[in-house]
Amino acid sequence: MRQSSIQRETKETKIDLTLDLEGEGESRIETGLPFLDHMLASFAKHGGFALRVDAEGDLEVDAHHLVEDVGIVLGAALKEAVGDGAGITRFADASIPMDEALATVALDVGGRGYLVFMGSFNSPAVGGIDTTLFEHFFYSLCTQAGVTAHVRFYGRNDHHIAEAIYKAFGVALRKAVARDGRQGVPSTKGTL
Repeated sequence: MRQSSIQRETKETKIDLTLDLEGEGESRIETGLPFLDHMLASFAKHGGFALRVDAEGDLEVDAHHLVEDVGIVLGAALKEAVGDGAGITRFADASIPMDEALATVALDVGGRGYLVFMGSFNSPAVGGIDTTLFEHFFYSLCTQAGVTAHVRFYGRNDHHIAEAIYKAFGVALRKAVARDGRQGVPSTKGTL
């Protein structure tokens, strides 16, 4: 059972999230930010994960706390669902085009959280979300999950860029957490 349910409540956000790595791309996502819902649904669909997110946040302030905390909770759920990592592929990458945009994501689900995020958006916001928050979302996810990610992207349309990134992350993650037939942990250290 490679699944996890995580709840997190602070003075700024309240999040209830369930992730199943053995899903079929189905999702039910309600964050109060329709564009974030769309990105997470794309991540789940193309990653082949079952994802349920119920989230509330202090959106009257701005989207920062909610976007960050959804990343934190998704990262925690991913770490729990992967467990000790025995039998996973561990390393994977994916390049996803969306019209003029292209996103490439390379992952190591090896227990070390790190993010390299190379590229730039063309506008300060897309879908009501400050474009700097996309990097912050993936940073929060990666550091919480213990995933190293290198994300590179370009394009003209910021919607296309963001969607290509979330799809590429989902596809690469699906490959990285796939069972490859080995019984042990894929590390010379014997642990992730």
